[in-house]
Amino acid sequence: MKQQQELEVWMRGPVKDVPALLQPVAHALLQVEEDVIRYLSNLDNEHLLIQPEGAASIAFHVKHIVGVIDRMFTYAQEKPLAPAQFDYLAGEAKEENAEKEVLLQLLHNGIQKAIDQLKQTDPNLLTHERFLGRKRIPTSLIGLLFHAAEHTQRHVGQLLVTARWVKTIHSIE
Repeated sequence: MKQQQELEVWMRGPVKDVPALLQPVAHALLQVEEDVIRYLSNLDNEHLLIQPEGAASIAFHVKHIVGVIDRMFTYAQEKPLAPAQFDYLAGEAKEENAEKEVLLQLLHNGIQKAIDQLKQTDPNLLTHERFLGRKRIPTSLIGLLFHAAEHTQRHVGQLLVTARWVKTIHSIE
């Protein structure tokens, strides 16, 4: 049997103080962090900006993951995005702040902030209406939280493919 730390996050049991119905969101977000750390482990800072065949860089994916979590969790609180969040969105594709340790700390902080918010979320409100974006597209609280989790997972998949491409082209073990 696998050691506890080798198991995927969801197989390790509940995340302390997160309501039962929100455990899948917490597990997915925590898995994102572990996967990104693993996929970046043998890469140097310059590898994080490579855009194979014009695809998004690893740095973009990490910054976008953080931004998506922040935006969806803001809408979940029935708040509009702040100017700083729009600035962050505009800067996701920019090459600044592309150092591995900076990106990993940014990711860690964003996921911990989300987990803290999940701990404070009333499960009785999960089906309550919420709105997405300036167009105020109707959704629900659970819809926003689930979208944050699944959208970040998609970007981890894209990040993995890019990381493998970079490692192959640059002969990184």
